[in-house]
Amino acid sequence: MQPKIVDIDSVPTKSDIDQLHDIGSRIAAADPLHMVLSRVVQFVTGVVRCDSCFVYVLEQNDLVLRASKTPHPDLVDHLKLRVGQGITGWVAAHLQPVAVGTRAFEDSRFQLFNELPEDRYEAFLSVPVLSRGKLVGVINVQHRQPHIHSQREIQTISMVGFLVGAEIQMARLEAENNQLSERLEERKVVDRAKGILQRELGLSEEEAYVTLQRQSRQRRKTKKEIAEAIIIAEEVRLSRDSG
Repeated sequence: MQPKIVDIDSVPTKSDIDQLHDIGSRIAAADPLHMVLSRVVQFVTGVVRCDSCFVYVLEQNDLVLRASKTPHPDLVDHLKLRVGQGITGWVAAHLQPVAVGTRAFEDSRFQLFNELPEDRYEAFLSVPVLSRGKLVGVINVQHRQPHIHSQREIQTISMVGFLVGAEIQMARLEAENNQLSERLEERKVVDRAKGILQRELGLSEEEAYVTLQRQSRQRRKTKKEIAEAIIIAEEVRLSRDSG
């Protein structure tokens, strides 16, 4: 039997393993997602020695930038890509990594963004982040100089993706549940305020809703804030009358 030849460059170093353990410990300790993702950026930039690192999280049908090593920190939580848009979107759509060692901006899938007018990278590596085979995000690394990404780099970043994929998925589901709860709570408050307006002003349901909308625009408050003010005023009036 021929001895198995191991490619040393493809094996994570002790330092890599220590850092992966640290990321896993942060996940187990239930650190906030943004802290975990920031640690992922630190780890990836240490492994690959890149000039830029982006971590996108899939939210609805968009990839939203949630952590980065970049000269544009203001883009975090604001930059969005559609699945299928650019190299990152291609990776998200096909669930396959893409490594371009030189002149990445000439790749047919590349897309230049107006938010990053001076950023022109030579090398580009994009790796999907998966949880149970489903996309939850994408990790990108970029170099200003040509760079051939080794198998070790690609595999190590993929390993990080597998490690944090479930955590990102859980955080995303929790955020969606919180948003749903907030919408339900707002609807209950608005419906109660509409009932007060209908009863006190003799308005129809539609007229009461339009009144809330108008007050929201004029006072630059949310409909929920206007509705809460109406409810409080009604409770004060009832308390005074009963007293």
